[in-house]
Parts: sequence; C-alpha cells; structure tokens
Amino acid sequence: MKRAMIFAVPLLVAGLAGAPAYAAGCLKGAAIGGIGGHFLGHHALLGAGVGCLIGHHEAAKHARERAEMQHQMGSSGGDTQARSNYGR
Repeated sequence: MKRAMIFAVPLLVAGLAGAPAYAAGCLKGAAIGGIGGHFLGHHALLGAGVGCLIGHHEAAKHARERAEMQHQMGSSGGDTQARSNYGR
C-alpha cells in the first residue's frame, strides 16, 4: 500500500499542477477542514480536501449573489433612465 502511495501522490500532484487554480474560498476551507479532520479521527488531508471544495462552493455562491444584486441594481437604474429619454 505504501509503495502505491509513493507513486500515486506525485502523479496526482503533477496532474493538478497543470489545472487552473480556482482558490476562491479554498484556502480558508482547507485550513478549517484540515483542523477539523485532524481532531475528528486524524484525517487532516481528507478534511482539507473536503473543506476546500465546500469553501470554493460557498465563495462561488456568494459571488453569484453579489453579481445578481449588482445586476438588479444596474437594471433598475438603467430602466429609469430609459423611460425618461423615451419621448425625446
């Protein structure tokens, strides 16, 4: 098992190194998940991985909410301006 891990981990790291980094929320989630995983059964790496996924999901959700809020603010303001210039 250890021999397989010795070869698998570097290959996994090399494969992920070429992927684009979407770190929004990942570092914070990984830190919290790693600490939680360590205390809940010595699974710090598993906790860090899951924490990274959850942190990225939450950051993306907040970004969508902010974009939607800006879109609503922009569309209501632009709508008023379009109505005022309608008869000109």
